[in-house]
Amino acid sequence: MKIIQRHFLRGSQELEIIDDYVRIRSKAPFKPAEELTVMLTVLNPEPRISRSSLSFTSRVNGDALITLQLGKPDTEAFNAFVALVKRRAVEEYQAFAGLRPVRQPAGLEANVYDEPPDFDDEGEDKPAKLRSDLDAERIDEAIRMLRTYLSAEDIQPLLSALEALSANPESAGLQSQVVYAFNELGPRQGAVLTYAPYVGVLLSDGPAGAPY
Repeated sequence: MKIIQRHFLRGSQELEIIDDYVRIRSKAPFKPAEELTVMLTVLNPEPRISRSSLSFTSRVNGDALITLQLGKPDTEAFNAFVALVKRRAVEEYQAFAGLRPVRQPAGLEANVYDEPPDFDDEGEDKPAKLRSDLDAERIDEAIRMLRTYLSAEDIQPLLSALEALSANPESAGLQSQVVYAFNELGPRQGAVLTYAPYVGVLLSDGPAGAPY
């Protein structure tokens, strides 16, 4: 499924759901076109709505990964796209985490837009809660994937934090180090989550066995 949104000042963006990710192609005035891939696994399925936009945030640190203009290109297409992203985000996370499908709450399929809600844009996202059900073997697998597909020099603080956490998964201090190291990666966060999605799972705020 694909939608195209246009704004006379911000330019245009094309969003398309392909397999287990969302591809975003954007073109701002006087700037080259950009393309971004966001894995559905790492998205919180319940979006954040402001006065003029709707954002799907990261399970890991709450940062906005996908931002849509409310009601564009039209209300029907917008609602259908958002509802599908919600459903696919839940399904992909459940498939990755090995969870059985669960019946979605009514809110996940509800109409998300009629008129722009009168919400404030104040406040910053809080860090995700630390996990108490970490799997050392899957942490080791994440480390191997990162060393295979990414430059170790670029993400060494994260690798070191993950290696320490693998040896002692119940350490709150080591979990905090992983959170800090991931947050310091900046634009490399997307690549880390693509090749080692368990990094997102171990830092997400869902309890053991929860779909999100």
